[in-house]
Amino acid sequence: MVALRHLLWRLIKRHWTEVLVPVCAIGTALLLGAGLIWMSGASVFAAYWGLFEGMCGSWQALVETCVAAIPYILTGLAVALGFHGGLFNIGAEGQFYMGALGAAVVGYTLVGVSIWVHLPLALLAAALAGAVWGAVPGLLKAKLGAHEVINTIMMNYIAVKLVDYLVKGVLRDPSASLDRTPYILATAHLPLLLGPDYRLHAGLLIALAVVGLVTWCLFKTTVGFAIRTVGANPHAARYAGIRVAWCMVLTMALSGALAGLAGAGELLGLHHTLPAVFSSGYGFDAIAVALLAKSHPLGVVPAAFLWGGLRNGAGLMQMRSGISIDLIYVVQALVIVCIAAEPIVRWLYRLPPRGSAHALP
Repeated sequence: MVALRHLLWRLIKRHWTEVLVPVCAIGTALLLGAGLIWMSGASVFAAYWGLFEGMCGSWQALVETCVAAIPYILTGLAVALGFHGGLFNIGAEGQFYMGALGAAVVGYTLVGVSIWVHLPLALLAAALAGAVWGAVPGLLKAKLGAHEVINTIMMNYIAVKLVDYLVKGVLRDPSASLDRTPYILATAHLPLLLGPDYRLHAGLLIALAVVGLVTWCLFKTTVGFAIRTVGANPHAARYAGIRVAWCMVLTMALSGALAGLAGAGELLGLHHTLPAVFSSGYGFDAIAVALLAKSHPLGVVPAAFLWGGLRNGAGLMQMRSGISIDLIYVVQALVIVCIAAEPIVRWLYRLPPRGSAHALP
């Protein structure tokens, strides 16, 4: 009985330390950020209070933080899934663009169908476009050994410039004064969850449902087991009979589909048209979200809400304290540095080293 209690305590301690590391990293980044604010001559309290109010100080601010978190949940999940498969998907930005393009084309060209047909088809088109864009570097990695980091970075440039070319060319709305596609039909709009006074749309429910689906797929299915095995050791996976090349392509395709859904959420839920300059770096911020979440699908949700809150509260922080809004990006960078320097954070806060809590009595 004593041994069982000791084992349970070890398991609880292991999980709590895994949660405490990112929390301590965030706290350390905020402390370092406070030092920068103080050295600039601004009020640390005014800056951080403004940041808090902008994040969740009112119902409106909380709703806007949820809106900002939606693309981070899906793109962060895309990068985290790639990490589980041993692949570094830096191409979420390009896959985000292609997903938005697919949703836009279906959104304004498909006429005369109900929302129950039109909206799922637009989401499916976005997922397929992102999946195809993700599968290409996966296929190059599996068949030619080309590194996915280089390929996905190059695919980002192709996607951004391709969408820009199409929006300014064949897909441009001739009646618009700006470079954009025609507005999508109302039957392709994501429904608003809190009425017309708030921008929160059903993309949040879709994102949370996808988190649950990916969690189940990764840890409860044979496909998820194959992805994690290839990510841990592709040579052992091949020896065990797993088709490593197929698994790499599948992982990148699924990762791209998730990023494509993020693009669809922004287009179908907020903009309702695809402008020439569309994304604000969601695909690159997704890497930070995935790292903060320790690549766990469930951890992506709070990490995305934090990133969305920092983005949403930056403006009010600037107004209250007079400091540059760029300080938020400095704080975000410090969070990533602290996450990357996990042994230092564990030493600083006297947390046990990784793996020490796994030992049995």
